Amino acid sequence: MTELRLHNSKTRRKEVFAPIDPDDVRMYLCGPTVYDRAHLGNARPVVVFDVLYRLLRHVYGEESVTYVRNFTDVDDKINATAKARKDAGAEGTLEQLIHERTVETIGWYHADMDALGALRPDAEPRATAYIGAMIAMIERLILSGHAYVKDGHVLFRVRSYQDYGALSGRSVDDMIAGARVEVAPFKEDPLDFVLWKPSDEELPGWNSPWGRGRPGWHIECSAMSYELLGDTFDIHGGGIDLQFPHHENEIAQSCCAHPEGSFARYWLHNEMLQVEGKKMSKSLGNFFTVRDLLDRGIPGEVIRFVFLQTHYTKPMDWTAEKAAQAEAVLRKWRGLVAGIEPAPSPAPSVIAALSDDLNTAGALAELHAMTGDPALLKASARMLGLLEDHMGDWVAPKADLTAHADHLAALRATAMQAKDFAPVDAFKAALLDAGVEVRMSKAGVELLPGVGFDPARLPPLN
Repeated sequence: MTELRLHNSKTRRKEVFAPIDPDDVRMYLCGPTVYDRAHLGNARPVVVFDVLYRLLRHVYGEESVTYVRNFTDVDDKINATAKARKDAGAEGTLEQLIHERTVETIGWYHADMDALGALRPDAEPRATAYIGAMIAMIERLILSGHAYVKDGHVLFRVRSYQDYGALSGRSVDDMIAGARVEVAPFKEDPLDFVLWKPSDEELPGWNSPWGRGRPGWHIECSAMSYELLGDTFDIHGGGIDLQFPHHENEIAQSCCAHPEGSFARYWLHNEMLQVEGKKMSKSLGNFFTVRDLLDRGIPGEVIRFVFLQTHYTKPMDWTAEKAAQAEAVLRKWRGLVAGIEPAPSPAPSVIAALSDDLNTAGALAELHAMTGDPALLKASARMLGLLEDHMGDWVAPKADLTAHADHLAALRATAMQAKDFAPVDAFKAALLDAGVEVRMSKAGVELLPGVGFDPARLPPLN
C-alpha cells in the first residue's frame, strides 16, 4: 500500500500516516461560519483538504474514508445580520430570519466550492442540530471539575488540563503574561473560555441546565466530531489561524470530556493567503470573495490551479499573473485531452508527489511532463481535481481575432499620423473588457483569448 507522509502540527514533523483503522479513515475539517460569502482565504483549506480526501480515497478506497466539515450556524455575526434585517422590516421572528440567512449562505457556499471542483464531504453537520450533544459534553466537563458555572455562563478551566498549549507551542504562563484583554468578572482565570453563555430575548437560545442560552464557538466542533467520528479519529484540519485558540481549546475540552480517547491523532494546518504580496484586507482594497472572481470570469478551475501551485504549509500569493498563466496551461491541457477517455489510474509519480505531504506543486510538475500521453494526463489531473469533464464549460471555442487585430493595427497607424490615440485606447479597452489579451509592439498587434474571454462582448469593427 502507498505510504503517506504528512506534516503533523502536533509533533512539528513529517510522519508516516498510519490510520487507526484502514477500513475506516476519519477526517474532520473546521468549516465556515455562514453569515456571508466565502472570501478567497476561506477557500484555501477547502481545496487543500479536498486533495487529501481524494488521495485517501485513492489509497484506502472510497467507502473507507469519512470526511466531515461543519457549518457554524449560531454566531453573533449571524445574529447581527438577522437583527439588521428585522429592524429593516423583514417579516418573521429573529430565529426564522437567522435560519433563512444561514440556509441562503450555505447555498452560496456550496455553489462557490462546487465551482472550485471540491467534492462534497460525507457529512456537513450544522451546529444548531447538535445543541443537545454540546450540552451533554458540557455537563460531563462540569461533573469532572474541568468546567464551572458562573452568572449564567459555563467556562472551561484551562489550568485543569495540563497539556494545554502543546499544539501551538505556548505555555500557560506566557499566555497570561502576553494577555492584554479585560478579564470578565465571571472568570476564575483570564485564560478560561466560554462553553455556554446566556441569551436575552433579542438573541437565539436553547434551554439548558444553566438557563436559556447558546454555545460558545469552541464546543461546537468537539461535540460534532465526537458524535460523527468518535472520541479518537485520524486527521483534524484547518487554517493556521485556528490553531490557537480554537484548536487548542478543542483538544482540551475533548480530552477532558472523554479521557478514554485522544481526539485527533494528526493535525494539518494550511497557511494564510495574500493578494499581490499583501495581506488580504478590506482596508487595502484587495479583499474579495470567491464569487467576486467567478463573476469576473475567472473560472473555478483556474482558481484551484493557482492554489495548487503553492504547498499548503506556505503562504500563498494570489496574483492576476498567476491566474493568467494557470488559464493558459489549462486551456492547453484541455485541448490535449478533449474527447479522450482517462487512463485506468493516475501516474505513480503524481501519487508519489501527493503522498509526500501533499506536494501539489510537484504533482503539477509531473503533469507538465506527461502531455505526450493525454489519457494519463487526464487521469492524473483528476487526482488534483483538474480536467474534470463537468468543469470544462469555461473553455471558449477558439476565436479568430485576426480581423480585430487588423482593425486595431489600422487605428494605431491612423493615430500615429493624426496624433490622436483616443480611438486606439477606446478599442483596446473594449477588447480588454471582452477578456482579450492585447499585445502591441513595433512588430505589430497580437490578440489572444485571456481570462474570462467572452466572444459576445467583442467590440464591433466600425
